[in-house]
Amino acid sequence: MDISRIKLIAFDLDGTLTQHKSPLSDKHRGVLEKLSKRYKLIMAGAGMCRRIFEQMGRFPIDIIGNYGMQYAEFDSGLGELVIKEDNVMPCDRESVERRVTMLREKYGFTDFAGDNVEYHASGCVTFPLLGTAAALSDKLTFDPDRKKRRAFYDDVKSVFDDYTVFVGGSSSFDMAPFPYNKYYALDKYCKERGISHEDVVYVGDDYGQGGNDEAVYLSDFNFITIDDYRDFPEIMKIFL
Repeated sequence: MDISRIKLIAFDLDGTLTQHKSPLSDKHRGVLEKLSKRYKLIMAGAGMCRRIFEQMGRFPIDIIGNYGMQYAEFDSGLGELVIKEDNVMPCDRESVERRVTMLREKYGFTDFAGDNVEYHASGCVTFPLLGTAAALSDKLTFDPDRKKRRAFYDDVKSVFDDYTVFVGGSSSFDMAPFPYNKYYALDKYCKERGISHEDVVYVGDDYGQGGNDEAVYLSDFNFITIDDYRDFPEIMKIFL
């Protein structure tokens, strides 16, 4: 990576800038403020833009949400996030239910709490192995190293070839309608603004097999890996 070429820095949120689903700390906000004086910054998230914005304490930044299905810009005049694009894809729930049930039966996850599948307004889908109403303690201890899910991740991808499949959360598979993923979203953003991939660096933690940063990590975008969000200030010193 030629740091002198970098114009745009894109970030993941949970595990990269913050602990999972936790507010942005003052220390990390200060790093972003310093970076914003030298570079264009953007968030590339798996969740909705508004949720990301609020979790970041309404930090002034443009946000790609839902793997590129949603896009929002911060309007400095209004001091507010403005949604510019919000795509909703159709979901064949009967087909999804049938395929999830088949996978449950094949891999022994037929005993679950709550619903078989969680559907999102965007068209994204979550396959919760323990069910939508599973106890948090059960979810957290189920698969902390993701080995259980990665053992049959390729099969889930094959069955859901019309989705991009991620090893999500603590006990689920998250699925975005094809072709949406973070690489697709960031590439689209760059093409629309005439930005070369060589001028971009992505900062993320979820770059292993099935991670929602993996597509960017395996691409021609520059990538900075973060394995502990607390290391973020030190790692980003090279850009300051």
